[in-house]
Amino acid sequence: MKRILFLTTGGTIASSQGEEGLTPTLAAEDMLRVIPELKEICKIEAKVIMNIDSSNMQPEDWVIIAENAFEGLKDFDGIVIAHGTDTMAYTSSALTFMLQGINKPVVITGSQIPIGEEGTDAKKNLIDAFITACEDIAGVFIVFDGKIIKGCRASKLRTRSFNAFESINYPYIGTVNGKRIEYIYKPPRTEGKAPELNTRYSPDVFLLKLIPGTDPKIFDALIDLKYKGVIIESFGAGGVPFERRNLLPKVQEMIERGICVAITTQCPYEGTNLTVYEVGQKALKKGIIPAYDMTTEALVTKLMWALGQTEDPSEVKKIMAHNYADEVTIK
Repeated sequence: MKRILFLTTGGTIASSQGEEGLTPTLAAEDMLRVIPELKEICKIEAKVIMNIDSSNMQPEDWVIIAENAFEGLKDFDGIVIAHGTDTMAYTSSALTFMLQGINKPVVITGSQIPIGEEGTDAKKNLIDAFITACEDIAGVFIVFDGKIIKGCRASKLRTRSFNAFESINYPYIGTVNGKRIEYIYKPPRTEGKAPELNTRYSPDVFLLKLIPGTDPKIFDALIDLKYKGVIIESFGAGGVPFERRNLLPKVQEMIERGICVAITTQCPYEGTNLTVYEVGQKALKKGIIPAYDMTTEALVTKLMWALGQTEDPSEVKKIMAHNYADEVTIK
C-alpha cells in the first residue's frame, strides 16, 4: 500500500462558520476522520503547515509549502495538499517551478463547500486526490471535480460551482471515476534530472489589467515603487495602445530601466500572438516578453521565479522563453 503525506494549509475545505463568515479551523486529522474510506486507498500521515484562507496566501507561503512537499517526497510515494480554491492555481504554478524534476505526484485539492457541511464536494475531491497521488505519474497537479489538471495549466473560472477549475490551452491529464483513473494525456517524465528544490523568487511583480482609457502615468507609479517585473494583461491577441493615451513610451522607459515587462491576454483561452496586429508588433519591437499561451497564474509565478534566479533582464527573457514543465507552448 502506498504511503502518502497529507499537508494542509486551510481554505474552504477546512473551514467552519465563525462570527464573520467561514474561517479555516479544522486540522488535517479532523478532515481524515470524516473520510474513513481513505484507509482503504493508502497509508496517510498528516501535517498542518498553515491554516489560512487562501486569499491571504503570500509568495513566502509557497516556499513553506514547497519545502514541506520536497522533504516529504524523500520518504513518501506522493503528496496531497489541501488548499483554498481562490489562489490554488497560483500555488500549483509556483510549486511547478520550485519543485524541479520531481519524480512523484504532488496533488493539490480543496472544495467549494466546507467538509463538515451538507452537500460538500470535499470528500470526493480528497478521495480523488489520494487516488491520484498513488499513481505512477510525476509533477504538480490539481485534482478537482473528478478532473486531473496539470498544475501550471489550471485556472479557477467559477466562484461557486463544483467544476471551478479548467485546464487552459492544454489537455486534461485524466478523470477519476470511482477508484479508477482514465488518462487523457499522461505527461512524460523528466529523465536524467535529479529532483531539485529551487525556491528563489522575487515578489516584486505587478499585474496591470488594461482598460480602454488606461492613463500612461500609471507606469510612473510602478517605476517609483521599484517593481522588477510588470505584466500587462492586454486585449485579444495582445498589444499595447499607441494612439491616444499612448502607452508605448512608458513601456519602453520601463524596459530601458531594466524592468522586465511581459504581456498576456485577458482572454483565458488561445493565448497571445503579437505578430498579428500592429499593436502587438510595436510592443514586440520594444522588447516586451510575450506570454504565448501561459495562464496568468503561471506567468506571474514564473516571472517571480525567474527574477529570483537572475536580475539580468536578458537572462530573465531567456527563462521566460524556456518551457520547463509544459507551462507554455512557444510557436
